[in-house]
Amino acid sequence: MNRLDIKRPERERIFNMPGVVVALIAVLLAIHGLRGLLTPEQDLDILQRFAFVPGRFTFAFDPDKVSQAYNELAKASPLRAEIARYFLGDGDVQWWTPLTYAFLHGNWMHVGLNCLWFAAFGAAVARRLTTWRFMLFFVVTAVAGALMHFLTHMTALEPVIGASAVVSGTMAAVTRFAFQPGAPLGETLGFGVRHGEPSTYQLPAPPLREVLTDRRALTFLGIWFLINFIFGVFSVPLGAGSVENAQIAWEAHIGGFLAGFFLFPWFDPTPAAPKPES
Repeated sequence: MNRLDIKRPERERIFNMPGVVVALIAVLLAIHGLRGLLTPEQDLDILQRFAFVPGRFTFAFDPDKVSQAYNELAKASPLRAEIARYFLGDGDVQWWTPLTYAFLHGNWMHVGLNCLWFAAFGAAVARRLTTWRFMLFFVVTAVAGALMHFLTHMTALEPVIGASAVVSGTMAAVTRFAFQPGAPLGETLGFGVRHGEPSTYQLPAPPLREVLTDRRALTFLGIWFLINFIFGVFSVPLGAGSVENAQIAWEAHIGGFLAGFFLFPWFDPTPAAPKPES
């Protein structure tokens, strides 16, 4: 047999994920790893500069409101007040922090779990979107998480960090296209990743009304909200949270989730499924 006639098997990819997801996970892990090389003082400086602190934004237009909240905190807990004063800093608004907070994490478990969930659900979304659309989706869901947390904690001076709002946004986006018949996650509810053919990720997204009546999508949504409710009530440290006490910033999760769910059609390059004729 001619050696040229022998067909070589295709080489398996080390990471069976879109490159943009691999790159973002690598960035999240690298940032946390590099922070481990800093002194405690240097790491605190990073947090002060790049974590999201809602009270700094409120201080820009209503400093009296923040001062009143700070004075009440000082009476209840001088230590927490000292930490809050540090993160208030000079009180200037740091406009980049509603995005940069998503690249910081509290510990290796925090970043590891976020990367694990991001790999599972972010990969499904990235396979459907182009690289630049997915990166914009990352930015929008991160900012949406920060905005929701701001609206519910306007005077809080505890820093918020973590990519959980983005992870929640990818989970929400998945429900818009991946649970219909023939879609890649329809059989597993997303908890056991089953990679389908590339075409299965490009099926037209069903209308919102159909998603809200699909049993599999509703089950997934119910589980997601139940998990976040439990995390919020019992302060389980697995999501975006404050550095000081590792509380879950579950409002940020919901902000990212709502953005991913309702804004997904703005990012989706695949034409939506036609509405059934009445």
